[in-house]
Amino acid sequence: MRLNILITFFLFLISHTAMAIEEPAYVSIEKKDTFEIREYQPKLIAQVLVNGTFDNASSKGFRLLADFIFGNNKTNDGAKKIEMTAPVVSRDASEKIEMTAPVLSEEVEKGWYISFNMPKQFTKETLPIPNNSEVKIIEMPAEKYAVITFSGLVREKKYTEMLNLLHIEMKTRNLEPKGPVILARYNPPWTLPFLRRNELMFRFE
Repeated sequence: MRLNILITFFLFLISHTAMAIEEPAYVSIEKKDTFEIREYQPKLIAQVLVNGTFDNASSKGFRLLADFIFGNNKTNDGAKKIEMTAPVVSRDASEKIEMTAPVLSEEVEKGWYISFNMPKQFTKETLPIPNNSEVKIIEMPAEKYAVITFSGLVREKKYTEMLNLLHIEMKTRNLEPKGPVILARYNPPWTLPFLRRNELMFRFE
């Protein structure tokens, strides 16, 4: 199992170094330092629901999704590799809004949604079909998000600090968060901490 994880991460690294990585399209409505308000265009995502601690669930979810895009799928012409995109997105499956309490405890097991954006060249009709029924393909509508960007490792202290800052910026603009906070990570796990790009996001209407 550990060998499979290393192989998956190796392929992930190749995908990130061999070509530019596609990110979801959005319009920036407002930007102040590390805070930004974005309107994302409709997109297609591949998503899995996994249980466990945050780190374990993230690893398992990544492996399931990587397995799908690296060829565990079917089309009329057989299996097809799908290009890797960024970011890898995680959110609490309980659908509760996490205000200031961290949710990344190593001891706490819960459900997590882990997802990848699908390349914009695909529609739901043209995207390869997952062989694994745990992988769900979902069409996401255009949505507005409040976003805070930060570097470093995603640990509880940093997570809580950034989450509080995101709430402060939203409160000053009278923006009400809808649904749980979303964590977006853009780099493979061996990226040096100061080079990493992470984001916390809240959808709002």
